[in-house]
Amino acid sequence: MTAFVMVRAVRASVAVFVRDVVAGLFQVSHNTLALVGLTVVALLAFAGSHADLRHQAERAAFGWLQSRYEARAEREGNMLVALSDPQGVARATAADPRELDRQQAAVAKWLSRRYRVAPEPISRLVQEAWQVGQRAGLEPTLILAIMAVESSFNPFAQSAVGAQGLMQVMTRVHDDKYERFGGTLAAFDPVTNLRVGVQVLKECIQRAGGLEAGLRYYVGAANLDEDGGYAVKVLAEQGYLRQVANGRGVPTNAPMPAIQPRSAPVAAAEPDTQAVAVR
Repeated sequence: MTAFVMVRAVRASVAVFVRDVVAGLFQVSHNTLALVGLTVVALLAFAGSHADLRHQAERAAFGWLQSRYEARAEREGNMLVALSDPQGVARATAADPRELDRQQAAVAKWLSRRYRVAPEPISRLVQEAWQVGQRAGLEPTLILAIMAVESSFNPFAQSAVGAQGLMQVMTRVHDDKYERFGGTLAAFDPVTNLRVGVQVLKECIQRAGGLEAGLRYYVGAANLDEDGGYAVKVLAEQGYLRQVANGRGVPTNAPMPAIQPRSAPVAAAEPDTQAVAVR
């Protein structure tokens, strides 16, 4: 009997011990969960009051999910997903033609048809020409006419002597002007090339004392008797653009005076007025 009583006592003690342990674990886990919950709430409240931290957390979470999604797509052979870039639209040099005012829209539509380029990038360049031209004191139609004559709106154009981009700026001559844009490779960014080209054009006009003479400086014919018809061609194209901007109908196949090749080489000039393009 004594042994039986002892066994029962041991079992009771063990049961009490187990219940105490379970109760203790439950209490600890309950307190831990409560602490975690309070911590999460505090973090959410803190993040809610700091928009920048919230955005960083959202970007980090989205980036992690995106990387896992892309890794899975790459394993499955779907490279279109694996190489996707949501920032592509932000980098595109384009604008909705519907966002332009009447004059700009007319000019963009005409240039798009005349040079067979998409209206969206042309619209962006027209917008930029209007904005930069106003600040530089130059007519936007002049800026656009130079781009048309120099490159036919090809942002990757390069001449035999190294003039590059939309406005055929001599990158090696005006490399200092590209420093604020990150370096000379920016010559192939359409907007950057336009801005640098406008600065060069403005300097040429100021140096020469007039528009036609400034265009001679711009094309590198400052020390020659003639510029091969370059200034005439630019001004003729500008004339068409002025008419279009004023609501007049101009055929997209309107003739442009031909540029005659020059027999004499371009003489050396000071860096700020050296040839931007050489025909």
